[in-house]
Amino acid sequence: MRFSELQKAIPDISKKMLTQQLKELEYHDIVHREVYPQIPPKVEYSITEYGQLTKPVLQTMSNWGAGHTKHMEKLYGEEDEKGANPSSELRKINSLG
Repeated sequence: MRFSELQKAIPDISKKMLTQQLKELEYHDIVHREVYPQIPPKVEYSITEYGQLTKPVLQTMSNWGAGHTKHMEKLYGEEDEKGANPSSELRKINSLG
């Protein structure tokens, strides 16, 4: 996957942070970085065989996160357009005193 494709897939990450994370993942043999000697330069990233071992853990975490989101919505209701939950905000205020 090209760097620009990764940026599009993770729109809220800065270029600097994505670069740092990719370097760290490459250092730990989770991601492979392939540089093609051409002009303009072309770099592609792929998951290594070792990195593939993380897939079951990440899938389990993703499943838990989706379930947790549903659980929180049941407990506290839907968030408003600003990301705040009026009923949970009221509970915070009431708990102060």
